[in-house]
Amino acid sequence: MTDVAASPALRYGVVDMAEATGQDGMDFLRGMLEQRYPAPPIAGAMGFILTEAEPGRVVFEGTPTADFLNPLGTIHGGWTATILDSALGCCVHTLIKAGQAYTTVEMKVNYVRALMPHTGLVRCEGKVIHAGGRIATSEAKLVDGKGRLIAHGTETCLIFDARPSAPA
Repeated sequence: MTDVAASPALRYGVVDMAEATGQDGMDFLRGMLEQRYPAPPIAGAMGFILTEAEPGRVVFEGTPTADFLNPLGTIHGGWTATILDSALGCCVHTLIKAGQAYTTVEMKVNYVRALMPHTGLVRCEGKVIHAGGRIATSEAKLVDGKGRLIAHGTETCLIFDARPSAPA
């Protein structure tokens, strides 16, 4: 696993929508992995990053910090849900065609064990279960460095045409 903090200096930013959707999803994510495109700002804020991508599958890795503690002293479930959502959506992103985009329609998360700041680096793998013309479903698992399951989830995404429509 790769420690985000130990990675070479990453750029964070948002890619122009026309450029992002002007290529298929796998090519776009490959550009992020090769650092031709910046990592999204949420990756810096949350402390995780895309580390692998292939058609229908992605991996994110990150280290939750005490910045995300809830009142009980565990990492807030929102951090876990966010890394899961990133993996669940991006594995779908690997399969979209040029001119398409997607959005999450529904997400389900199961928390199996508490995530603590001392847990260290975690790995989240997302895989597409089904990809149709308009709807795709995916599943993801978040595990610690010892391979223990922390949480898992599923997601449904809507795939849509992202090209601007002609004026009426």
